[in-house]
Amino acid sequence: MVNRTQALVLAFFGMVWASLVTVLVAAPDVYDRVFNVHGHGWWGRLAFLGGISILIALLVIGVLRRWRWTFWLITVAFVAGALRVPASALQIAGVLPAAGPVWYTLFQGVLGLVQFAIGLTLLAGWRREGVWGAF
Repeated sequence: MVNRTQALVLAFFGMVWASLVTVLVAAPDVYDRVFNVHGHGWWGRLAFLGGISILIALLVIGVLRRWRWTFWLITVAFVAGALRVPASALQIAGVLPAAGPVWYTLFQGVLGLVQFAIGLTLLAGWRREGVWGAF
């Protein structure tokens, strides 16, 4: 049985994977610049997507099986997502070099906010019921 916390994390992973596929199809040049796969063509882009897909699949299995190490890895990564917001703002302001177009930088900032919010709900669920507890 999947609780609210697990469903929220699984939905986020699904959205991230769908976003990666959408960017690959709609703007493959972003893959080249942001993920540094230029010069390898479609095979490099697909290999990168395949590697990320395997990582996401492993994390999904960890969420479904309620592995403790997966909980803490995801929680730390999601809380640290708050750092994407100022980094994106600095990239848009031109203080930091932007890796991709402005829309991609804004998307990264929004993802950071969503990650941070989910990270806080993971911590709230942990305080209430322990690892993978419902928030």
